[in-house]
Amino acid sequence: MSQKKTGIIFDMDGTLWDSSANVAASWTEVLKKNPNPDCSGVTQADLMHVMGWTMTAIADYFFPTLPEAEKNRIMDACTDYENEYLAVHGGNLYEAVEETFQKLIADGYSLYIVSNCQSGYIEAFLKYFGFEKYIEDISCFGDTLLSKGQTMRLLADKNKLDSFYYVGDIQGDYDATMEAGGTFIHAKYGYGTINAEVREIEALKELPMLMKELRSSK
Repeated sequence: MSQKKTGIIFDMDGTLWDSSANVAASWTEVLKKNPNPDCSGVTQADLMHVMGWTMTAIADYFFPTLPEAEKNRIMDACTDYENEYLAVHGGNLYEAVEETFQKLIADGYSLYIVSNCQSGYIEAFLKYFGFEKYIEDISCFGDTLLSKGQTMRLLADKNKLDSFYYVGDIQGDYDATMEAGGTFIHAKYGYGTINAEVREIEALKELPMLMKELRSSK
């Protein structure tokens, strides 16, 4: 009998890193070149408010009165430049990310990333830190235009996962995991709280030990 394949899928913002300061800087540069009545610049606090939202929802929030075509044009300009900016400047990586990846792979887990971000964002993160070698596959809203739960399910099916855990920090991550049929682990150090009884970690480096506990309890 072949060994069952278990995956660990990670959220990005609030779970692996905090890129909000550099995203705000990149967007503000673009907005200065694209004056509009809705938004002349964004702050780190502005972006923290919309973390975890789809790019469509974020565009509606920052540019509520713009015609759809103009809204999409400016949003695309912001996110395209954001990817370029982050590939060069990075973001605030949380403690022990690489060490955690290494330990989980050594313990037999396959690692993935699913986010509500635009296409190219996860790639910018992986490129900046040189983490491509640890992550088997990625997917995001920008690639699928689907809900996070649907995107998660597609990735799990594509990679033939028998089961998976999703590590995220906000209620939307938990809801998406339930929709996709996975098991949720709360990154309690991140941006949000969860309205459910779930396993949680205070720091990412705790994850390998938690996974060993979960495996031994089966």
